[in-house]
Order: sequence, then C-alpha cells, then structure tokens
Amino acid sequence: MKGYDDFLPRSVYDVDKVAEIKKLDRDTQMSLLQDLLVFTQDMNWPVAPSVLEILLTFPEEIVPHVQAVLSSEDDNWKWFLLHFLVIKLPVASKVQFKDYLSKVAENPTNMERAEELDEIAKEILATLSLYE
Repeated sequence: MKGYDDFLPRSVYDVDKVAEIKKLDRDTQMSLLQDLLVFTQDMNWPVAPSVLEILLTFPEEIVPHVQAVLSSEDDNWKWFLLHFLVIKLPVASKVQFKDYLSKVAENPTNMERAEELDEIAKEILATLSLYE
C-alpha cells in the first residue's frame, strides 16, 4: 500500500505524479491539498499549472490553506496565489478573503506594494462588489 508521501510530486518537475493525483479519488486528493499548495510557490514550475487545476476543484476546502499562506511573510507566493488561484475561485470562496484583500488594498506594507499585492487585491475585490 502506498504511503502518503508516495502520492506527492518528488520535485517541481514531477508532472507525471501530478497526473496520477488527478486520477485519485476526491478524499485522497483532499488529504493532499496543503502539501500540493506548496507547488504553487512559483507558477513557472512545471507542476504548478496542473496542481492549480486540482486545487481549483476544491474551492471551499482550499480556503484555510490559502489563508495560512496569506498570513505568512512570503509576499511572492501570495502574489502567485492571488493571481492564479484566488481570482479564479467562486465568489463564495473569494469572499472569505475579503478582510485580507481589503487590508492589503487600503493599507499595503512596502513589500506588499513592491509585489503589487495591493493592485491584485483591488482587482479581486472589484469582482466581489459585483455580487454584493
């Protein structure tokens, strides 16, 4: 029987392993979400687009994992998550990031401004205002 680590990509180039993950049942995929999110730290990595596809099929379940990253100091990762994941989530999921997005849009730190997190936050907030 495979162990948990056997399901995860071995590197940022392990696109075959991500293809295998797509064939797994949803419960198994869900158990891998937090570890799969790590592979979105740089959307230029070969596995990143395929991992993103998996993550987007769990719009509610991924929220706490993304919120943990948004609470971190990794502004570059935040940029990737906002540009490639959060903006594509359904409104019901996106709205759960509203406090963070509002804070960054209205009062960004120097680093958040340098990474243009304030701009993407405003863009995502604009998509929410359409539904309020």
